[in-house]
This record gives sequence, C-alpha cells and structure tokens, in this order.
Amino acid sequence: MKKCYAVIGAGNGGIAMAGYLALQGFKVNLYNRTKERIKLLMKDPRIELTGCVEGTGLLNIVTDNIREAIRDADIIMVTIPAVGHYHLAKIMQPYLRDGQIIVLNPGRTGGALEVYGTLRKYGCEREIIVAEAQTFIYACRATGPQSARIFSVKKEVALAAIPSAYTRKVINFLSEAYPQFVPAKDVMETSLNNFGAIFHPAPTLLNSSHIERGQPFDYYLEGITPSVGRMLEKLDEERMKVARAVGVKAISALEWLEEVYGAKGSSIYQAIQNNLAYKGLTAPKGLDTRYIYEDVPCSLVPMASLAVHMGIDTPVMNTIIQLANIMTGCNFWTEGRNVEKLGIKGLSPMEIHQLARTGRASISRTDQMEVMVG
Repeated sequence: MKKCYAVIGAGNGGIAMAGYLALQGFKVNLYNRTKERIKLLMKDPRIELTGCVEGTGLLNIVTDNIREAIRDADIIMVTIPAVGHYHLAKIMQPYLRDGQIIVLNPGRTGGALEVYGTLRKYGCEREIIVAEAQTFIYACRATGPQSARIFSVKKEVALAAIPSAYTRKVINFLSEAYPQFVPAKDVMETSLNNFGAIFHPAPTLLNSSHIERGQPFDYYLEGITPSVGRMLEKLDEERMKVARAVGVKAISALEWLEEVYGAKGSSIYQAIQNNLAYKGLTAPKGLDTRYIYEDVPCSLVPMASLAVHMGIDTPVMNTIIQLANIMTGCNFWTEGRNVEKLGIKGLSPMEIHQLARTGRASISRTDQMEVMVG
C-alpha cells in the first residue's frame, strides 16, 4: 500500500513536491496556512507539472487545517521557510501520533534541532522522528496556483534524523518516491553543509538594485559574476572552518556543485556558468524573499553564532548579516536562530553531536565512544 504524505506549504517547493508525489500515485494532503493561496486547489485539487517532470497530480486533500492535513499522514514533508519551523512544530504537536516522520525540506541550519526541541518543549511525548534534508531536492518555481515547473532534480541529497539511529529508516521510507536521499552522520552535518547560506543571501543583496527595479535576469548565471563568486568563496571558507571546529566533515560549495549537478570549474563562478540546471532560474521579484528573510536568520546567523561559541572569526559572514539588517531594517541577530535557541549553548563539540544524534545533550562514557568513532 502506498504511503500517505502531508506536504506543508504551497509555495514553489510545496506545489512541486505535492504534484510530483501525487503524480507517482501517493496519497497527498497539501496544507497551507492561508486559505487564499490554495482556494483554487481546494476546488480542483490538481497540479500540473512541466519541465523535467511532466504530468498532472491529483491531491487527496487541500486544507488550511493542520489537524486534517497530518491526521493520516505517514510522512510530513515540510516545505515552508525555516522561519516558520518553530510555529509549525508548536501547532502540529497536539495532533501528531506515534511513528510519524517529519522531514524538513530543507532544515537550513539547526532546523531539526529546533523542531525536535519545540515538540518536547510543548509536551509532545509521542515517538516522532524529525529529519532534515541538506537542501531542497528540486530547482523549481510555481508557475501558478495549480502548476509548477521543475527545472532539475538533484542527483543526491544528504539527510539525517533525530534520533540518528532512524536515519536509514527515514531514507528507506522515502526511497520509493525519492531514491536521491543519502544518509548523513547527524543533523549537524546537514546543517553545516547548508549551501543556501552561500548561494542565497549574498547574491540577492549584491544584486538588490536590479531586483528592486523589477529587472528580470537569471539569478545564478547573471547574478553571480566573478567578483560575487569570489565573495561566495570567502564565505564558504568560513562555513567550512566552523564545520571542522565542530567535527563535521565539510565539503566545499565547488565540490557540491560538481557532486549534485555535475557542474565543474576552477572557481564558483565558472562552475555556476557550467551548470545547465540553473538556466532559466530567474531572480526574486523583490527583496521580500526567503533568500533573505529565511537564509539570513536561519542559515547565516546560527552559523555565525556557533562560530562565536567556538571562538572563530567570521568577518565575511558577519558583513552579509549586517548588510541584510541595514537594508531590511530588521535585526536578524536577535530574530534568528542561535546557540541558545538551538539548545547547544555551552556544549562541547562532542556534546553537540550527542544532542544531534539522540535528542539529549548529556553524554555517557559509552555514548562518548560512539560519537568518537561515528
């Protein structure tokens, strides 16, 4: 019997994912917080897909009622911006049941830790697995309230769960629909190999004049010039430095582009120019975009906070965050995720991994050995 999926969020990713899963014959419930966005789908629950996936997916339920959406779901695929993860966990927790799997697509930095901790904070004692993907599996755009274009599907996406002993179980559950998911050691690995932090905020901010004028352009191929590419490389070096300090195996953005897209080059700029999957992906239509309002507070800020915790300087990362603060009038330092909110303040790297792998920070001698060899 085919599994039942609940897809949370009817934005670019949610429409594409719900349509794809339905097209593959899965039972799909689609939830969106605001009814206005899904009113046409509620009347006619069909999603038209174009691009590298073609066809029509017929949904089971389209609703703005979270209880109705997740009630019979085996797997809950979360596609909303990471800034909404805390609130979503809070409103879902009364209706979750034993054995359900929550997958954040993606978690950005610390998403699974935040959701797992929030469920426990609000009294959820049921056996729930919380997993996060390193990145979103598609490069896609919604082309209407009932349609989406999938430009490309990534060859491989790392995924980890809390507790990490269930990572393989989650991947096996997902494999019928998404064989691209591969296991990471724990959610610190997926969180710190978060390439949205590299490719989203800086190019958006540095192309803000074109974006605010409403001038259409290819976000990656035209927005990332040689000089922007050099900044991204410096930013990526800082990310990897933080990851290594925590004991996470970090891959560079340049390596990731080749692994996931087969895009090669001696620099980030060259690899992006050689990435056919990015062709046609246009820039946001304004600065009110998740590339800033999600990726600064939920990708860069937790990385920078962890850097301070580990005694590492991140001047480029701090500059991008401060530029975003100035240009938006927000204070992402206070609004975003940090080591305190993620429950890792004061923890050693070993204790951080213990929390990521078991959901608890205390570490026994046996657990210590498992972390050291894992």
